[in-house]
Amino acid sequence: MSFFDILKLCAGLVFFLYGMSTMSDGLEKAAGSKLEIILKKMTSNVFVSIIMGTVITAIIQSSSATTVMLVGLVNSGLMTFESSIGVIFGANIGTTVTAWFLSLVGVQSDSFFMQMVKPQNFAPILAIVGIAFMMMSKSEKKKNLGMIFVGFTVLIYGMDIMSGSVEGLADSPKFTELMTKFNNPVIGVIIGAVVTAVIQSSSASVGILQALSLTGTLTYTMAVPIILGQNIGTCATAMISCLGAGAGAKKVSLSHTLINVLGTVIFLPVFIIGNVALGSYFDNNFVNPASIAVIHTIFNLSNVIILAPFTKLIARLANKLVKEKSGEEKAKTEAVYLDERLFRSPAVAVMECDNYASKMAVIAKDTILKSLELVFSYNKDEAKKIKEYETTLDVYEDQLGTYLVRLSSESLTNNDARTVSKMLHNIGDFERLGDHALNLQKVAEEIHDKKVHFSENARKEITLLLQAIAEITILTTRVYEKNDVELAARVEPLEQVIDRVTAEIKAHHINRLQSGDCTIELGFVLSDLLTNCERISDHCSNIAVAVIEAEMDSFDTHSYLRDIKHNNEQFTEIFEEFKKKYDLHAQ
Repeated sequence: MSFFDILKLCAGLVFFLYGMSTMSDGLEKAAGSKLEIILKKMTSNVFVSIIMGTVITAIIQSSSATTVMLVGLVNSGLMTFESSIGVIFGANIGTTVTAWFLSLVGVQSDSFFMQMVKPQNFAPILAIVGIAFMMMSKSEKKKNLGMIFVGFTVLIYGMDIMSGSVEGLADSPKFTELMTKFNNPVIGVIIGAVVTAVIQSSSASVGILQALSLTGTLTYTMAVPIILGQNIGTCATAMISCLGAGAGAKKVSLSHTLINVLGTVIFLPVFIIGNVALGSYFDNNFVNPASIAVIHTIFNLSNVIILAPFTKLIARLANKLVKEKSGEEKAKTEAVYLDERLFRSPAVAVMECDNYASKMAVIAKDTILKSLELVFSYNKDEAKKIKEYETTLDVYEDQLGTYLVRLSSESLTNNDARTVSKMLHNIGDFERLGDHALNLQKVAEEIHDKKVHFSENARKEITLLLQAIAEITILTTRVYEKNDVELAARVEPLEQVIDRVTAEIKAHHINRLQSGDCTIELGFVLSDLLTNCERISDHCSNIAVAVIEAEMDSFDTHSYLRDIKHNNEQFTEIFEEFKKKYDLHAQ
């Protein structure tokens, strides 16, 4: 094998890995929403989790990516360690799909149809369609599809280059001598594990093995241990990714390694004994790309069938090997809401951020509603809860905001990018709602401690205003949770009505002050109360507008609010509806 053949082999490997990465990215972007749906269905049922893991890995074409995703989800507390084990089993099955695609490279036939089955022959068509989609289409789905087609083509030609570079090895005595050393099963397992760990892709290492098999010098005795080693080597990515992670994440990567090592320990002796029983049949027969795909699939399926019933035992073993630290470790884990390992699957990271933003919305709503209840019925225990909720919102806003800024620099689909922008616009408003709830709690405490008494009319007016604040808060939370644009259109008219109500209450207070029916001290308390109510409705308006603007792919809030208030029949109709409902004169 000449120096230039070695360069050619390296170039083929580079193209193969780049094509695999590009295709995987395209598949993941195209399947972003599907990944969200699949992950939401993760359960403790092992059978369901195996199916989910198989589907996810088949979609993104990388068991390493699936496992790293699991490490991130478990480390973030978004999935239990026990639920992840079934997904790992499924990931091992899903990763065999790539080998089946690559096995078509070795198809030999004079038939035009069979010739077109070979990836080298139909890949150019995919490349032409793919590059056309990427350069000419405005549709994100078509661009992603184009990325998949181009990535697949580069992968196939990388495989073809590798195959071409090793063709001459079949007649090389030195290569034949080298390959005989692989007859030692242990050496074969080690070689497979090391190569896969270095390139961090079992699909790529299987592809290299399939390329070598085309030389006609690779026997079953050589290939099988290497394939078993490749399944161990693919665990390296997850092991590296769990460094610095919590105990749960470490258990995920450890269980992945345990499953593949146990599978090798079981399968390898069976293979050796079977070979002896068959009169060294596997020593004298050579593999091809298709038979390598078959071996890869049989091993992973057998591994699942044998070990899946012992999932709980594997979980207990991992729990014993990885000890939970003190309560300090648990507190640290709870403080880390999202794991940067999820950046490897941006669609999943965006989904989980949105889940936490929705939690913020609910916490903010509960904080506001509790503070409103305290105004005329103060309770120290409830006041303490408001302070705790407000602190929680501060933590959420800080950690989620930092994470989203990092996430926004990743390769996101247009839809995910809009969702990230929406969250960045809204989490600050959720945090500010908590601040104003705390301010209302302090106003309520002052009313209670100073025994402030409002006149009957003032009390009725304030009660009506608090009802309006409760409604706009609940309405806004529903808008965000459901991403309901139609419902969001009702928030701004209600905000305008609240501004109108607070202005009227202020005017009525001045009249009572001038007539001697009210005091200056009571006026300060009322002013604080009204100001915070106004601010709450303003932030609710901001949230609703951001939801609407995200759908319009524009965040020019001032322009939107200016346009919607003029000559908009829907706005006027809803405004009149709320104006009638919260009419102070009707009290």
